[in-house]
Amino acid sequence: MAKSSGLGWTTASVDDASGTPQAIKNDFTHLQFATPRAVQDITGIDKSAMERLLLLADFSITFSGVFNGAANMSHDVFKTVPSTSVTRTVTLTVNSKTLTNECLFTDYPLTRADSGELTFTAPGVLADGTVPTWT
Repeated sequence: MAKSSGLGWTTASVDDASGTPQAIKNDFTHLQFATPRAVQDITGIDKSAMERLLLLADFSITFSGVFNGAANMSHDVFKTVPSTSVTRTVTLTVNSKTLTNECLFTDYPLTRADSGELTFTAPGVLADGTVPTWT
């Protein structure tokens, strides 16, 4: 497999509150996601090193971007986070590799910087118990 950069994302979409996917990758300036696994320490007193079991899988994501109030763009997608409790499909595709998860978004803070920038963040977490899997 060839090494590649994180440039040129094919897909970064999030469902709006009605369940319609919105392709809002142009509004994102940064994203961070993780697919951690919980572990259980099962080290007996007879061991000299840690012994663990893998437990539940998880997924979390935080989008950061520039406020865009146009129809079907980032503000339309995230403005209902404080007032609705809906699961949203998040689809990420880069270098022909796709990761899709059902997420609950937990906040939609806006920041107006001293310089006048208006930006947002939108943190999400796994909602449905499906193990995150790249395709």
